[in-house]
Amino acid sequence: MEFKDYYQTLGVAHNVTADDLKKAFRKLARKYHPDISKEKDAEHHMREVNEAYAVLSDPEKRAAYDQVGSGYQPGQAFQPPPDWDAGFEFSGQGFSPHEAAGFSDFFSELFGRMGGAPKGTRHGHGDFRTQGEDHHAKVLLDLEDAFNGATRQINLRVPQMDAQGRVQLATRTLNVKIPAGVRPGQIIRLAGQGAPGMGGAAAGDLLLEVQFKPHPRYRVEGRDLHQRLPLAPWEAALGSIIEVDLPHGNVKVRIPEGAQSGRSLRVRGKGLPGNPPGDLLLDLHVVLPPADTQKARQLYESMAHDLAFDPRRDVKV
Repeated sequence: MEFKDYYQTLGVAHNVTADDLKKAFRKLARKYHPDISKEKDAEHHMREVNEAYAVLSDPEKRAAYDQVGSGYQPGQAFQPPPDWDAGFEFSGQGFSPHEAAGFSDFFSELFGRMGGAPKGTRHGHGDFRTQGEDHHAKVLLDLEDAFNGATRQINLRVPQMDAQGRVQLATRTLNVKIPAGVRPGQIIRLAGQGAPGMGGAAAGDLLLEVQFKPHPRYRVEGRDLHQRLPLAPWEAALGSIIEVDLPHGNVKVRIPEGAQSGRSLRVRGKGLPGNPPGDLLLDLHVVLPPADTQKARQLYESMAHDLAFDPRRDVKV
């Protein structure tokens, strides 16, 4: 996928104001509108212009685009990094799948899953009351919080327009209670922390989508916890009992005799807490000690001489 420079598409600077952005869009719309334009590939150009304006005219999408696109050039190979949008607070107004499908793959990858609709209720007698729309944000938590629960201070970046019509990022700080057993993709709802309502109606909610920060030792899938477990050759060959460190304590695991690298062991109920809890999956990896001393070399030479072992017997023709 290639990076799209929306500022270049509209012919505007990165610090363009909202008014100047609208003027640039209208000028290009008159030039490329398929009903009146005589330009070559007018319909294609009009789609490009519409897509660029849909992003840059929205303070939230523009701020997110500026963040993820920093340092890229038009046409450069592009893949959004994992959780690139974490920490941004978005409103509920977005694009339906049908609308997103009308734009490029680049747009759909970044913004196609943003969406939601304002919630509102009309009352009679000329009164109009609209519940505030929900906001949402993705937050990255430490894996350890899923085992014990915690209260964490979370900072969200909130795009806003300044008096000159330029996008600025404000910071919103919240103290959030993280429940024990939270899992990737789970939503923590903060009542009344979304947009304010109209006509005395209630404010919307803030929906926090939970993801975990990358961990040097563990990988999470649903409620299951994956861990790479190095083994000495004698532990794998003879079988052993290994103590495995976990975020919530230790567990003793029996390694079967003749264990091989690439095999996985499942330990029931030792993954993320829940009802039911997840499992711990240990990916076994046999590690050879180096032959960096005379004694070590003698041991390896003795094994080579005394053991009738051919590691390639199953691949010989």
